[in-house]
Amino acid sequence: MRCLLISFLLPVSGLAQLPLAKPIPKMQAVPLPHHITSFQLEGRELTACHYDPQDMRPFWYPIQASKEISLTRMGHPHDPFGHSHHNSVWVTHNALNGLDFWGDHAKKQGRIVTVEVSREGYEDTDALAAMRMVNHWISEEDQSLQLIEVRRTEVRPLDGAKSWFMIVDLEYSPPKGKTATFGPTGFGLIAVRVAKSIGVNDGGGRILNSEGQINEKAMFRLPARWVDYSGRISNDEDGFAGITLMNHPKNPHHPTAFHVRDDGWMGACLSLDTPVEVKDGDKIQLRYALWVHDGVPSLVECEGMWKTFIELPKANLGPKSAH
Repeated sequence: MRCLLISFLLPVSGLAQLPLAKPIPKMQAVPLPHHITSFQLEGRELTACHYDPQDMRPFWYPIQASKEISLTRMGHPHDPFGHSHHNSVWVTHNALNGLDFWGDHAKKQGRIVTVEVSREGYEDTDALAAMRMVNHWISEEDQSLQLIEVRRTEVRPLDGAKSWFMIVDLEYSPPKGKTATFGPTGFGLIAVRVAKSIGVNDGGGRILNSEGQINEKAMFRLPARWVDYSGRISNDEDGFAGITLMNHPKNPHHPTAFHVRDDGWMGACLSLDTPVEVKDGDKIQLRYALWVHDGVPSLVECEGMWKTFIELPKANLGPKSAH
């Protein structure tokens, strides 16, 4: 009887206990409390999407390469109130239908509110994780709807946490019976506020664009396919990393102007000099990418990654039926 009892208590392998257990995807988009979705590579966060309705707009923070240190920050290091809208990585515009969705303290203020993050919009695979959301661009004064946005965020590792894409697909349409106009401005549509230590002024970092131009004075508001902002994130010998912001060739006005600053931010301009109009019944689709990487890449390396980005298949932004 004693021998039988010992035999019964011996451990049994998990596979034998749960033969139908499925492998865990390497990439997961994990919903968290307080309107956050964390994009994780084998349990380690690469970035997170924040979409609290109390905020002025959704944003992504942190942005992490192989070291668990964010390559971006919240706010300007020398003007936190005046630049409170510098939310790590964000999408917005300061001249939509005459409203300012860019700043936080405008006279004609707009707000971007997430109205849908559906269960069917999440994707978890070994190759990528993604989420789909619907955002309403509204006037703060009368709460009127100005623009409808469908947004898909995809995080796709290329070499673990050392090198990965965050791809942002956007679809814009006006409310029925209206036209939406993105007016001329250098502020919008997608922007990045890098960590203080990466900035040219504060940390001795470097800005490089696809035309081989370096730092703000050489490239300010000039057209490019991509812009890379790299610098130091730790005092380790290998403590360098950066972000390459990429425009897709099918976006309007490609190669678009990039608004860059030595004080630590860069943005791809949708409508620097020429308005972009979306009429009733029409839609416009846009695609951007961030290449998050260790080290300080060369022009050739950045250009190669841009070509990899533009060859990726187009995302489907339509709703998915429930399973």
